Parts: sequence; C-alpha cells; structure tokens
Amino acid sequence: MPNLRSYSCFALLCLVLLSGCSSTPDILPFTASGYLADRGAVRIWRKNGPARVHLQTRYTPFNGEAAETTDYFWQDDKLISAARRGAAAAASQPDDMTLRFDQDGSLSFMQRQLAGRREAVDPDTIELYKFDAQRMLAQSNALLSGRVVLKQGQWLGGQRVKTCEGVQLSPAFDDYAWRMLMQQRSGAPLLVSWLEGPQGTQLLRAAPGETCDTQPKEADF
Repeated sequence: MPNLRSYSCFALLCLVLLSGCSSTPDILPFTASGYLADRGAVRIWRKNGPARVHLQTRYTPFNGEAAETTDYFWQDDKLISAARRGAAAAASQPDDMTLRFDQDGSLSFMQRQLAGRREAVDPDTIELYKFDAQRMLAQSNALLSGRVVLKQGQWLGGQRVKTCEGVQLSPAFDDYAWRMLMQQRSGAPLLVSWLEGPQGTQLLRAAPGETCDTQPKEADF
C-alpha cells in the first residue's frame, strides 16, 4: 500500500499532548487509541481494572515486515510483565520476549525465544523494555486525555465502512485517504483503522486480508 508517512498531524498531536499532560486521565475500562510513528502505525488497546492495567501495542511497519505485538501489565502502578511477539525477518522466524517482575521491581523471569532456540535477555534490553513500558503508558494517557481514539472497520466500497461494532458510516477522511482505499480494491476483505480526535480524522492503516476478528475484545483482553 502507499506510504502513510505523509500523515503526520496526529504524530505531532501526540508530542503536544505528551508535553502538556503529566497526570493520568480518567479512563474508561476498555479503550483503543494509536498514532503514526516514523516507520509504521501503532495501535494501542488498554484495559483498566481497580489496581491493574493491561496495555497491548501493535506496531505495523510501513515496509511490509511482520507486525510486532507487545503486552504490558501493571499491578498497583508497578510493571509486572512485558511480553513481545514479533518476527526477526519473517513469520517463520519468531523473535519473542517475555519478562516478569516482582512487586519490588526485581526480575523474576526472562526468556527470548528465537527459531529453534532460547536465549537469556541482556540487562540493557531489560532496562529498555522497562523504559518503553512507561513511555507507552504515558503515550496512552496523553492520547486518551486528548480524546484521540482508534476505530476500525471493514471497507464496504465507495466511502462506506462497517465498524467492528456493526455500524455503517462514512469516516471524515480527506480525498487522498479515500483514493488510497480505492487503490486497495481487490475483492479481499480490507480492515481500515483510523483515529478520531479534536484535530479531525486520520487514516492510520488499511490491511488487505484482515478482518475485525483480529481486534481485541474486552471480554478476552
């Protein structure tokens, strides 16, 4: 599909929000948001409990490489686990990482699973994952404080999308975004992901062959 890097307004919005938001917003029990990174699209799903937070990020590179999914869990505001599912070069070459922490922050389990072997995780990588977990939590807080939400649905052709919740609508995409969708016309399902916020509506990604079945559900999250 065409490169989406020209869509940068929401990435800029994220930076503005992050610089102006330091407190945790009032957040619904289950939310979705996202943003455009330099080299791909990031979707974020979040489930909040009384003392527990589950954050799942899905990074999809623009260059067509395999997507990377990372799950973070906090208990009583302390990171207790981070687990990444990705690929080194192709789907047949897994590169998965699992880290678990005690309530005092000490590492209790670590493992990196590569194709046909397991490896220990070096201390620098562990610290990087801990830093990235807090960065993604702050990013999620900022996006939700700024009322930037992720929506997804199946493209029906023309300017119609059926959301994963079953509602037919016409997102307020600009002409360029609609032309991008038209170029995907192949007869295969097309999952459209977009962001809505005070600054407008932003196409995030269009994924041929994907359906709403790939979207996390609150009951299973």
